[in-house]
Amino acid sequence: MPLRLLAAASLTAVLAAGALAAQPPDRPFGTQREQAEQQQRWLRKRMETILPGLMRKHGVDMWVMPMREYNEDPVFSSLVSPTTFAARRRTIYVFFDRCAAAAKADPGDGSCIERLALGGTSQGGIYREYRAKQVVANPVNTRQAELWGDSQWQVLKEVIDERQPKVIGINVSRTHAFSDGMTAGELEGMSQGLGKAWTARFKRTEELPLQFIASRLPEEEEFYGKLTQLVHQLVGKMFSNEVITPGVTTTQDLVWWWRQQVNDRGLTTWFQPSVAIQRPGTLPELLGENPVIEAGDVLWCDVGITALGLNTDTQHNGYVLKPGETEPPAGLRKALANSNRLQDLLFEETRPERSGNEILRATLAKLKTEGIMGTMYSHPIGKHGHGAGPLIGLWDYQDGVPGRGDSKVIPGMWFSSELQTTSPVPEWNGQPVRIAQEEDFIVQRDGKLRWAFKRQSEFHLIRPRPAS
Repeated sequence: MPLRLLAAASLTAVLAAGALAAQPPDRPFGTQREQAEQQQRWLRKRMETILPGLMRKHGVDMWVMPMREYNEDPVFSSLVSPTTFAARRRTIYVFFDRCAAAAKADPGDGSCIERLALGGTSQGGIYREYRAKQVVANPVNTRQAELWGDSQWQVLKEVIDERQPKVIGINVSRTHAFSDGMTAGELEGMSQGLGKAWTARFKRTEELPLQFIASRLPEEEEFYGKLTQLVHQLVGKMFSNEVITPGVTTTQDLVWWWRQQVNDRGLTTWFQPSVAIQRPGTLPELLGENPVIEAGDVLWCDVGITALGLNTDTQHNGYVLKPGETEPPAGLRKALANSNRLQDLLFEETRPERSGNEILRATLAKLKTEGIMGTMYSHPIGKHGHGAGPLIGLWDYQDGVPGRGDSKVIPGMWFSSELQTTSPVPEWNGQPVRIAQEEDFIVQRDGKLRWAFKRQSEFHLIRPRPAS
């Protein structure tokens, strides 16, 4: 190649590489700043529209949550701005309902709820900072020092004395982790600081923190649909010949492919993904920890994405077509249909004011009458992956979950329909195939259910690559 042409080609390559590097990364939900601004809007609206009604529903006119740095109450992440990662020193959040005594107080009137942060910040105007100061003198200067540590209990007492609440809600529970944020040390210190007159008005508010964490806004639901749609798109790509080469690709290759794809989009995940195989004539446990994917395999994944403080949880199934196949064997398609049927039954039995244990019993009873073998272990989702609210079974508790299964469904709550059915597949000589599925769904404000995006009703197909 002539020198001038070589130089021109080199320049073209450099410019092309530069243009590629300059391309903005795929950020489906915006920059970190844009995401934080959206979360802040959600936080303010949740405080103004959700909190007042819940406090009145549970008979609490003051809700107090003290916590220390790096030992925060589980409700903390639902109370603070996305730019706050920990409490400082000792922070005490106080919510006081000034309108609770009114006979016809509007449960959605956020102006009635006074929000105070003792020792904390305003969180972008969400709270009124409340601090007591004392003068500290030393040989160098005299300065204002912020009271903290046990002195904060005196500040709290002043707040309570001024407002005279009738019922003081505290987060103590032997059943729900989300409702047990008051540590033994904080309860002891607060009780001593306030005295018997106020501790006599303490009320354990097990359902209040659960339902505040679990309740979601319509705006969050709209975003969540887009987030779960992204999950479906990425699973569809992962379970395709674009990513999988039978005889070469391993399950761990897919695990780390998922992690990288999520990271490249400026997102993260709340758990390490899982990918597994079922193969005719072979027990799954004999395939090893990182088997190579082959034609005829049934693939399964358990994946999630975390974005804007919300989490997804999804399990899908794929099939690696053999040469000459255009669809999975009929027995596998029937196995997937059985799993879909269990999802249908769960939808039929899930409704507000019903407990997780009631839903579990009714769903499994129907499943038994239809002759399908399966188990149910669905859970709330949203701010946490395994979220606040009623459990609908655990894999090893199919007769009900004491305590945690007794909580009730509320409108606006989100769930993951985590379940499995096991079906014999004639084309695999009757070998049982386990189809585990998980899809996120929303209990709407009218009590009806809908998928956050949609459910899987057909296998993802990994087709043979065309000959090059």
